[in-house]
Amino acid sequence: MNSMAQVELKMPKMGESVHEATIIRWLKNEGDRIEADESLLEIATDKVDSEVPSISAGTLSKRLFNEGDVVQVGTVIALIEDGSGASAGSSNGQAQKVAAPTPAAAPAMVAAAVPYVPAATAAPVQVVSGGNRFYSPLVRTIASTEGVGQAELDSIPGTGAEGRVTKKDILSYVDSRKNGSPAPAIQPAPVAAPAPAGTSTLTPAAKVAPATSVSGDVEIIEMDRMRKIIADHMVMSKQTSPHVTSYVEADVTNLVLWRERIKKNFEKREGEKITYTPVFIEAVARAIRDFPMVNISVEGTKILRKKNINIGMAAALPSGNLIVPVIKNADQMNLLGLTKRVNDLANRARANKLQPDEIQGGTFTITNVGSFGNVMGTPIINQPQVAILAVGAIRKKPAVIETPQGDTIGIRHMMFLSLSYDHRVVDGMLGGSLVRRIADYLEQFDPEREI
Repeated sequence: MNSMAQVELKMPKMGESVHEATIIRWLKNEGDRIEADESLLEIATDKVDSEVPSISAGTLSKRLFNEGDVVQVGTVIALIEDGSGASAGSSNGQAQKVAAPTPAAAPAMVAAAVPYVPAATAAPVQVVSGGNRFYSPLVRTIASTEGVGQAELDSIPGTGAEGRVTKKDILSYVDSRKNGSPAPAIQPAPVAAPAPAGTSTLTPAAKVAPATSVSGDVEIIEMDRMRKIIADHMVMSKQTSPHVTSYVEADVTNLVLWRERIKKNFEKREGEKITYTPVFIEAVARAIRDFPMVNISVEGTKILRKKNINIGMAAALPSGNLIVPVIKNADQMNLLGLTKRVNDLANRARANKLQPDEIQGGTFTITNVGSFGNVMGTPIINQPQVAILAVGAIRKKPAVIETPQGDTIGIRHMMFLSLSYDHRVVDGMLGGSLVRRIADYLEQFDPEREI
């Protein structure tokens, strides 16, 4: 019998700070014929969903992970036969080999990096809480389809790891129930259960999601995947970096007058609006060129200075979650280019159409708290960066105007800039100088400038 080559499909790399992704949905079943570049599965990183295409034409011979599993970048997730099909024994042997966890695996992969086995004996990794017991999404779906209530589900003995109910367990129970057999005795709750997908398996017990019971006065809402990852990322940032925040108030009257002058013609000419965001990004990029030691990250006791200035702009999604698309090499773009890029990324972020690479590689982040009417904020650093700028609302205020003839009081457009920075590597002089320089560039904006 001819033996055809078997190709390994690996979880693709999606940015320097992304080490794992969650498998959301398989688009092909084992045995299906596939073409090169045809999408095989949907995956999700911390903030964006994407599809993984096949790297070869052939037959999908083995899926090594289940939907919901968290998989480390570079791990083999599927085996593809390019034609005749290798024997099952060789497929299983390769599956066992490529799915073994490595010492470099991220903590969340301790439970997830296991070979795929038939669902009848699988012990699913991603679990959903229900009272004090845990159930996989597959078991939940079968229970819902077959009309098995929560109390009844809790009574089913589990043969999976740590007493969990497997697909085989619930199907066996459903069959026995249809045949009129008595329900099994309630089993004690398992001693421990793995952490939800996307979180470390070392999470303390205090962080486990509460039981889903509700009273008349309280509604318990389970965090979605993105919110869980954002929460973990924010806590990790505060634990990693000693945060310091410096504030500067800037007179941006010239900038406001400029935008009022050009915005209608710009929209008519370009077919899109111009906001303050590209101007903020331009000022930040110029200031970072003046103070490059803010464009860094920390790796142990080493400082990594980045040559590219990649500015992330935090954006709120309709779901209420947060995403940070990145403008690469922002210092090399003119104001028109920045405006086009900002609008494009913002529109596609709201439509959930960003590519994984478009939210990776940032070296500095801007968050516009002023869009919610806030005058200032104390933002949390977007790791592994070391600084983040919050721009507040622009408000008319009485201010002192210095002139050769003396000081006067006038109505000016004022705003606060808040810079949070990592005090391990950015001291007050550097952080304070950077935010002051950003304010200087905004205050010196030419109101007669063309775009």
